[in-house]
Amino acid sequence: MKSFKSKHPHYEFLRKKWTAKHKDYKDSLVDKHLRRAAIGSLGGLMLLAALIINFYAGTYATVNASNQVSDFILDHIGPYNVDMFFYQGSVLFWTCIIVFLAARPKHIPFVTKSVSLFIIIRSFFIVMTHLGAPHPTEVNIGFIVSKFTFGGDLFFSGHTGLPFLYALMFWHNKTMRYIFLTMAVVFGSLALLGHKHYSIDVFAAFFITYSIYHLAQFFFKKDYELLLADDSEHPTE
Repeated sequence: MKSFKSKHPHYEFLRKKWTAKHKDYKDSLVDKHLRRAAIGSLGGLMLLAALIINFYAGTYATVNASNQVSDFILDHIGPYNVDMFFYQGSVLFWTCIIVFLAARPKHIPFVTKSVSLFIIIRSFFIVMTHLGAPHPTEVNIGFIVSKFTFGGDLFFSGHTGLPFLYALMFWHNKTMRYIFLTMAVVFGSLALLGHKHYSIDVFAAFFITYSIYHLAQFFFKKDYELLLADDSEHPTE
C-alpha cells in the first residue's frame, strides 16, 4: 500500500514552503536564548526592578528637594509653556518604540535590558542631589505620565538621554539614528525652554548615556549580537 506522502506528493512541497515562509517567526519563538532573555527582562524582572527603583528614587528626591538655584542658560530664556510637547511627546515616543519592538521581537532583549540599566543608573544619580525644580508649577500631565515624572528627579534628563540611547543602539541604521538624535535634541531644547531641567541635566545626559550604552554592550553582549544579526538580515535603510 502506498504511503500518505507518496499518494499526496504536494503535501511535502506545501509543508516545506510553509516552513521556509515562517522561518523568522519560528526562530523568534523557538530560540531558547531569546525566550529566556525576553522573559527575564521584559516579563517583569530587570525592567520591573528598574521601575520600582525609579519610583522610590523619584519620590525620595522630590520629598527632599531643596530650593532652586540659578542657571546660566535658564536665566536668559523662558520659561515657556511646552508641557503638551514635552510630556505628551514622550508618550508618543514610547508608543512608537513598543510598536517597533512588536514588529522586531529579536530586538527586545537588548533594548529592554539597556533601558532598564539606564533607569537604574539614573535612579542612583537623582537621589544624590536634591535640587528644587527650576520652575516649579502644577501641571496636569495625565495619569500615566505622572507615574514616571515626579518633579525632583532632575539629574540627568531622561527625556534627553533615552532618545540618545536609542540612537546609539541603532547607530548602524542611518534613518533611525537621525530620527532619535533629532528627538534627543528636541526634548533637550524643550526641557530648557520650559525650565523642566537645569542645563547641566540636559548636557550631562549625552555623556552619561554614552557610558551606559557601552556598559550595556559589555553586560548584554549576546543580546546585542542578536540585534545586529537581525538588522543585517532585515535592513530597513
